[in-house]
Parts: sequence; C-alpha cells; structure tokens
Amino acid sequence: MKRTLISALALAAATSAHAQDAALPQASSPWFTDGQAAVAAMIARQPNTARARNVIVLVADGNGVGTNYITRLFDGQQKGMLGEENVLPYETPEWSSALIKTYNINAQTPDSAPTAGAMNTGVKQRFNLINLGGDAIHDDCATVTGNELTTFAEIVSDMGKSVGAVSTARLTHATPAAVYAKTANRNWEGSVPEGCDSQTDIATQLIDSMEAGIIDFAMGGGGRAFLPEGEANGQSTGRRTDGVNLIDRATGLGVQFANDTASFDALTMDAPVLALFNDSHMEYEADRADDDEPSLAEMTRKAIEFLSQNENGYYLEIEAGRVDHANHDGNAARVVRDGVAFAEAVAMADELTDESDTLIIVTADHEHSIAMNGYCGRGSDIMGLCYDVAQSGDKHSDELVLGSDGKPFTVVGYLNGAGSVLVEQPDGSFAAPEGRADITQEEATDLDYVQQALVPKSSESHSGEDVAVYAKGPWAHLFDSTLEQNVIFHVMNHAITAE
Repeated sequence: MKRTLISALALAAATSAHAQDAALPQASSPWFTDGQAAVAAMIARQPNTARARNVIVLVADGNGVGTNYITRLFDGQQKGMLGEENVLPYETPEWSSALIKTYNINAQTPDSAPTAGAMNTGVKQRFNLINLGGDAIHDDCATVTGNELTTFAEIVSDMGKSVGAVSTARLTHATPAAVYAKTANRNWEGSVPEGCDSQTDIATQLIDSMEAGIIDFAMGGGGRAFLPEGEANGQSTGRRTDGVNLIDRATGLGVQFANDTASFDALTMDAPVLALFNDSHMEYEADRADDDEPSLAEMTRKAIEFLSQNENGYYLEIEAGRVDHANHDGNAARVVRDGVAFAEAVAMADELTDESDTLIIVTADHEHSIAMNGYCGRGSDIMGLCYDVAQSGDKHSDELVLGSDGKPFTVVGYLNGAGSVLVEQPDGSFAAPEGRADITQEEATDLDYVQQALVPKSSESHSGEDVAVYAKGPWAHLFDSTLEQNVIFHVMNHAITAE
C-alpha cells in the first residue's frame, strides 16, 4: 500500500511538472520530450526486493567508460546514426548503474585476475593472483595454503544451483578462471613450477571443479592447456608436459565435449558441458566468420538454456575477453566489433530471462589507456579522423581538425602502445625525427589500423580509471554511486539470500 501511494504521488508530481513544462519555448524539442520520458521511466522503476533465483554477470574485459563510449558510437554509426545518440542494450533507464573502483590491493592500475577475483569472492586481491587472500604472494606456492578464498560458485553450488563460465578468451585465462580457480600466478594455466605441491594448474582445477559438481558448463578457448604436448584435438594442440589429457578425463566423467560449431550444435541438455573452440583465445569477432566458432551471443543462449533446467537456479559468468586484447594491440577497430558482440550477448541474456527472478550485472574488470582526441563534430567516424564542428546542422563539417604539426589525427588514440609515434633509433633511443605520420581516412578506418600512441610499448597497458556497472533484476537498485569492485559480490550474495 505504501509503495502504491508513493508511486501515485510521483506520477501526480510528474504530470504537474509536464503541465508546467508545456509553456516553455523548448517544450516541443525532441531533446526536451526525450528527457521527460527518461525521468518518467526512472520514476516508474520500482526496487525489486525478491530473492534472486539466478545471477548472470557479463564482463567485457577492458571495457571501461571510454571503451564503452567508442563501442556505442560505432554501433550507432553502423545503424546509420550519427552515433552519439545510440543506446546500448544495458544503457536504458530500466537498468540501475554505478561507477566501480578497480584498483587491486597492491596496484593502482589493476590486473584482470584480482579484479575478477574481487567480483567472485567479495574481497580485493593482489596483482596477478586469483582468489587468494592478501597474505598470499605472487609466484610463491608456499603462500597458497591457508589463503584460499571461497568463491561465489562454491557458495551457490552448496545451495543446489548450477554454475557456468563462458568466455571468448581461454577458459584458463584470468576472468573465467576466477569463477573456479585459486592460484598464486594467473599464468599457471597448464602447469605449475616444480615442487609446487600446494596447488594444481588452472586447467586441472577446472576439471576438478566439474568432477566436484561445482562447474556444470564451461565454454571458450584454450584447448592447449588440456592436452598432452603435441596431441591435437580440433584446432587445439597440447602443451601439457605431464602427459595428462584433461579432455579425456572430463569425458570419462560423463561430460559432453565440443570443439567446433557442429559439436556445439549437437550438445544436449542432459550432461555437463566442456567446449574448447581454439588452441588459445577464440577469434576476434571481425575474424570469426573464417573460423569454426560460435558467437558470444550463441554461447550465451546455449549456457542459459542448459543452466535454466535447474529448478534451484544458477550462476553464470560470461566474458567478452577479446575487447581487452584488441585494446592491448592498439587496434580500436577490433575493440568495437567485439564490444558490439558483447552488447548482443547482453541482449540475448536479457531476452532469455525474467527480471523478476534473475539478477543481470553488466560490467568490466578495468579500463585501458584509451583517449578521445580533439574537438570533433557530431558523426565523425569513431574509427576515423576528427572532423571539425559545423556552424549549422548537426553533422560535422568537411574540414579536418589538424594538430599544430598540420596533420590530421584519429578520434581514438592511446597513451601508450605499439602505435607509438616514437620509433626506436639505431642507437637504441626513441624519437620521431620526421614527426607524426600523416594519416588518411581510408588508412584510419582499415580493420588492421593501429592507433597512434605516445609512449612506445609492445602491448598497451590497462588504466586505473573507474568502470561502470549496470544491473537489472532483484536488488539491482543497490548499484548506486561509486563502489569498490568487491561490492559486486556482496550485491549478488545478498540477492540470492534475501528474505
């Protein structure tokens, strides 16, 4: 009754405000009426305080606010818009949102392993470690015992729920591994150092988790960590030096296995799933058509259909891992295409679930050292050069914005990376004796173009900037203001236990 009264009062206030607004000269502007509609939608949104049956976390690795911005514009421009007005599926008023602080215990600029671990355990962790407490030390096996943290997957499994992990990266890579693994080094994917008796490699931990009934569905890349050295399976060739075939072990436990689209399509709903579609990471979305791999949205559908069979519910983490890798390469053209594929996966998850009992969280683990250049006019191709602001109309002028060196520049750039304007000289120093390279629009919009950067690095670095989180479903309204990254776990944990 109280909530009904509050809603009625809010509606009355909104109606009164609209009546007053009608007299304003700007009242007929689409900007004005769209603003009114956005406020009305937020007023109508009511907190869902039911217990969540299911929790889905979708992580676009490296998709901070800046990276998300270029994906939004690219997606809009592909649809024939100027781009800036576009709205991604998780950016509507139905979703609650907040900013997330991503630093690690000992790092201002975070790593994917402890950021994903924070979301899966509720505490911040140390750089390059996964799901170990603050007293554990990177690369030191002796510090593992006694520092293992309980994961959200373990918690929900004990409640009778199913658990899944989906990624376009290797399944043993940092973000998917945080669902099930505990390790002193995120790079121990297929082996551990000699004498390390306190933990096994990450691939073995995945199969151990499947045998224990904690992980029911695992799908992504990284087959090389599951096969003996030199042994082939589909696109994967093994690198394990212990001679163990983890795929055989999994299938011996009754797990279904897929390694291409045909076996993906043949998966049934009556046994756990392990799918490894590539030797290392799955292909970039821009290159996927030439390979035998399902899309992230297709994997999302398969995972939800499978896990939804459990009447007790499920936890599913879905990662668009290659957004991060394209950023590291300084190749914004592939960043945005994998970003759009991620948005399609979010839309798929939303379509297949009911917000009355499913909490969906969309976020990133960290941002990159990406930047948007210059005073560009509306509709400048987000993958291309910066065009000047026009004096009339909405779209940019036909004049390029030039730097003080008289040369154009792309809208998107990086502070460091392989595209540095500083080039190594014969004496080992770095300089740009001929200045910046001149760029054409055709060059800048090529799929393989590497954005200009300042500091020379073989791989562009992460950034310590905040990322966004968007959520809908039970207790999504708790995402508000600026939060520590580990709070994501606590919202999930509250949602599945709320009375």
